[in-house]
Amino acid sequence: MARVKIAYIGGGSTRAPGTLASFLRQAANFAGSEIVLHDVDQSRLDLVCALARRMAEVQGADLTFTATTNRRAALEDCDGVLSSYRPGGFEARALDERIPLSHGAVGQETQGAGGFFMALRAVQVAQGLVADMEAVCPDAWLFNYTNPVNIVAQAVADHSPVRVVSLCEGPIVFPREIAELAGLDPHLVRATMVGLNHACWSAEATYDGAPMLPLLAASLDGELPDAWARRWIELAVAMDALPASYMKYYYFEQDMVAELRAKSTTRAQDIQAEVPDYWAHYREQLTADTPTLDPQRSRGGIFELEVAVDVMDALFNDRAEVWPCNVVNRGALADFPDSLVVEGPCVVDARGVQPVAGHRLPPAARALTGALGEYQQLAANAAWDGTRRQAIQALVSNPLVRTLPLAETLYAELAAAHRAWLPERLW
Repeated sequence: MARVKIAYIGGGSTRAPGTLASFLRQAANFAGSEIVLHDVDQSRLDLVCALARRMAEVQGADLTFTATTNRRAALEDCDGVLSSYRPGGFEARALDERIPLSHGAVGQETQGAGGFFMALRAVQVAQGLVADMEAVCPDAWLFNYTNPVNIVAQAVADHSPVRVVSLCEGPIVFPREIAELAGLDPHLVRATMVGLNHACWSAEATYDGAPMLPLLAASLDGELPDAWARRWIELAVAMDALPASYMKYYYFEQDMVAELRAKSTTRAQDIQAEVPDYWAHYREQLTADTPTLDPQRSRGGIFELEVAVDVMDALFNDRAEVWPCNVVNRGALADFPDSLVVEGPCVVDARGVQPVAGHRLPPAARALTGALGEYQQLAANAAWDGTRRQAIQALVSNPLVRTLPLAETLYAELAAAHRAWLPERLW
């Protein structure tokens, strides 16, 4: 098994204990390896590191955990870098959600104007991260889990020699979730999802070996859990393909705006209310005889970012496995430019992460997804070295913004709100 050094950027976050539980579950695949936790919050970093060491001790895992607030020191001689950070924290995310909603636009972490400003903040940090990697671990892989993962990967791939792959569990969970809503067994679903992150569609989908779409169509004649379940299934049937759940923001835009505005709190505010209990739980487990994460009291559940751990295992241990990844297209998907970062099945082995060619988006989805691809490239350009003018051009190209007056208004308010996290060129 591979013995590697991995830096975890964001290792003091609320989801970090669950991520380290994912590493510990696969400890045999990384025996003798070191995982260096990096974060800007010393106290939380120390807690997570101590908890990881305690869990490793109890489980007899041959993994070493260290921690530092010095990013370059964390990266020294690394083989892999896992990045999952949130500039501005959940407070910034709440602004991304609330400000667009105040103007009748979707407010969301990765979609629309909120997603765009998350990208601006995330890429600003990524620039410094890859500069450090180029200096002290130029041969390391960057396994990115920072949202919006497609825009972050696009910016890095376009401007840095660092090898980058962005990851998300969406292509795995979306087909299972829609099956469960339709009353089907999610374990019998087999689907290949292609497109862009949070904007992927099934190139093929079967249920117990038979086509899945007719079963979804039949489920519309019966009872469904809620209005959202019906919308998602109706969209799949209408488009003849399984969509990512995030497609609801585009195909049911006004419904979603109304639904989000009707709530007294945003998703970020809901998470913020839960954060104190997450940390209380982690402190409790630090002194437990057998530390065990409770999925109800851990951010994201027990095993977080596990797809990233799976991909690391496949790459460092040369397993030649197929995993959904976000990488530069290089001709794999005919519906996108070769230089665009796309999401789809990839063969992962010691040679790297190679997208599997031959799949195509369903015809009805190509126009909107193509527009999102154009926006992705413009957003990555603006985030890396663009001006305020170029940023507004990128924002107005987003299908959830569209009009220039709205783009200018949203940009002015969000840029002012996030000024501390943006480079001066974007003010």
